[in-house]
Amino acid sequence: MMAEHLSRSELDYPFKLLEYFNGFRVSKVIFSACELGVFDLLLRSPEPMSAQHVARELSTSVDGTERLLDALVGMEILEVETSDGAAVYSSTDVANLYLARGSSKSLHDMIAYQSQTVYPLWNHLADAVREGRNQNEKAFGLPPEDIFQAVYRSEEEMLRFMGLMNSSWVLDGHDIATAFDLSGFQKIVDLGGCTGALAREMAKAYPSSSVTVFDLPQVVETALKHFPQEDAGAVRFLGGDFFSGELPPADLYVLARIIHDWPEEKCLALLKKLYDACKPGGGVLLVEALLFENRRGPVTAQIFSLNMLVQMEGRERPPSGYTGLLNRTGFHDVQVCRTGKSYDAILAVR
Repeated sequence: MMAEHLSRSELDYPFKLLEYFNGFRVSKVIFSACELGVFDLLLRSPEPMSAQHVARELSTSVDGTERLLDALVGMEILEVETSDGAAVYSSTDVANLYLARGSSKSLHDMIAYQSQTVYPLWNHLADAVREGRNQNEKAFGLPPEDIFQAVYRSEEEMLRFMGLMNSSWVLDGHDIATAFDLSGFQKIVDLGGCTGALAREMAKAYPSSSVTVFDLPQVVETALKHFPQEDAGAVRFLGGDFFSGELPPADLYVLARIIHDWPEEKCLALLKKLYDACKPGGGVLLVEALLFENRRGPVTAQIFSLNMLVQMEGRERPPSGYTGLLNRTGFHDVQVCRTGKSYDAILAVR
């Protein structure tokens, strides 16, 4: 029966399977080009560059550089033309905007985290499936139960992780901030708000509300030191631990990419703590990648859920999963907004 639903071409030659098989290689082409500085170099150049010129500037082999550049052309990330009989390369607008480090919308930090942290963990995906736990011990020699040590095991790793979070809200922040009308919440606190990127989008969308980032003291210190704060003063930073310490007062607590990190009992304890801290009419905004109710998609959310298995202690959920957690801790009037991008929004009130 299965064969009847496949096209003749897929039965004769497994195009889609081969595309999936080679997916990690495609990723590594982009990762390596970012690491070597290809996109930064081409962005700075006033004219297209030959492979020989690029190799000289980056101290790489001509042969390897030419193959890498041609692969990027094949992926439609770079462009090539012929000048005086020689191939010369230039960036596309998409590469300049998202892959060059100097762009205001650069995803360079996200790529570095994927390449240097997530990629080694995914080498142990089969072990994670067998064992049902993260693979920080095999990948990095760290205890699987000590998630914070894995995420913040060095200043370099902390910066990579914070860069990842910052890049995420470059893409999705505005859609999350405007998924619901939050203008009725005068005090907004982004718990675990990291660099403040999402909080800044909140401040832009709701200028009459005060917006605060509440994160671990070392995260706050690093954010203020390494991540430029546009419109200084629009977002306030406070250091603390929302699991074990007191919470700053708020009308709305934001948990963006937090609940998916942890097992159910820890999620329930945190949400109950937020419920107790809220006044009637106060609320919580969860930001997560939502699965379909049957858990058969979207593929991005399914991949994210596997990443929670291999790296953390949690999972991605369908809307009913988050609604259940919220209802069990006292929240009601749960609303769900699918943004059409990587992350979605769930709003509930006390």
